[in-house]
Amino acid sequence: MTKSFQQAFNALKEHTCLSYAKIATMGGLCNVDHIIVKATAPNGSPLSDKYVHQLLRLFAISPPCCRAFSLGFARRFGKTRSWRVALKCLLLLHRLLRSSPEDSLFRTELLINRSNGSISLYPCNFRDVSSSDPESFTAFIRSYARLLDEISNEDNHRRRPGPPNNSLEEIGRVLEVLEQIQSLIDRVIECKPTGVTARNFLIQTAMKHIIRDSFVCYTVFKNDIVFLLENMFQMPTYRCCISVFDVYRKAALQADRLYEFYQWCKLMGVCGCYEYPFVDRIPLLQIQALESFINGMWEIKDDNGDHQSPSSSSLSSTAEKVGDEGEEERQPLIKLNDDDDSWEDILEASVVNFSSHGSDEKDEWRIQVYNPFDGKYVSSDPNYPWGH
Repeated sequence: MTKSFQQAFNALKEHTCLSYAKIATMGGLCNVDHIIVKATAPNGSPLSDKYVHQLLRLFAISPPCCRAFSLGFARRFGKTRSWRVALKCLLLLHRLLRSSPEDSLFRTELLINRSNGSISLYPCNFRDVSSSDPESFTAFIRSYARLLDEISNEDNHRRRPGPPNNSLEEIGRVLEVLEQIQSLIDRVIECKPTGVTARNFLIQTAMKHIIRDSFVCYTVFKNDIVFLLENMFQMPTYRCCISVFDVYRKAALQADRLYEFYQWCKLMGVCGCYEYPFVDRIPLLQIQALESFINGMWEIKDDNGDHQSPSSSSLSSTAEKVGDEGEEERQPLIKLNDDDDSWEDILEASVVNFSSHGSDEKDEWRIQVYNPFDGKYVSSDPNYPWGH
């Protein structure tokens, strides 16, 4: 009885808000609040494009409307207990974010209202009481809200600032962007609907926008990870090298999850199969070999200062600094099982021995890291060609 009463009361409240918005519109009082209410009506119809265009025109003509939208969105999304209203609120916000420039007043007002707590996307306190499976709809709304929270916080992967002062600054910028993109991809995967929500029409409409955003993120990620791999063996410090390795390792683990997620989306008919990018999967053997080489390279430099790793002679000063500050504990990033091959055997699969014929020089060892994103090998020797 209590649940039925809550559903009836919630339906009456939403119907009253919608009726008030229609009357106000006919009386010539069409403001931002009324557009939000009409756009987020608790029915089975998808979000109409005309409301997005109306709001964008109002933002361009009257900048104070940006603040009015932020406040109106906070009221509408914060008070509703209907998953349809909440979903349309988030979808409306998503569409506006994608249509607004990075330096727009709309984004500024949204950030202000999020920082002062007026808009709370994460943590999200929404709870559905209008459906027969409230847990599934509540989980999807909260996951979607968290994704939009990160998008509005860290939507920097489309920005391309001016040229950096040096290559290290460029590497640091790309590394930061890739970490943000990987976090966004995690949030996208978490939006996978469960239960009855998986085949709901409105949910699938929202999933199309979510999935297409992930296409852009993954395309940028594939392009930038190539740049990091090519500069990995010229890193000045052990920690910088490990930071790049961590991104590469997470890419290998994340690619499996993303591949399965895309396969599920294709099965459910979310977007056309031709729209999906090819997910490059990195073999675990390659990750293990790369980790062993990185650790071995720096251990050689720490143990024997006069013996330089062939990757770069400029790393000696950093290795000496690490040795002066004390033994730096380096736990293995990936622990091998007892039945796995030794790290020497694993490394041998990715290392090429180049011997100097007819001379007394020592043999040089250079690792070739296979880059699945462009089908080439990346050598640890800067003088050795990248591709074969």
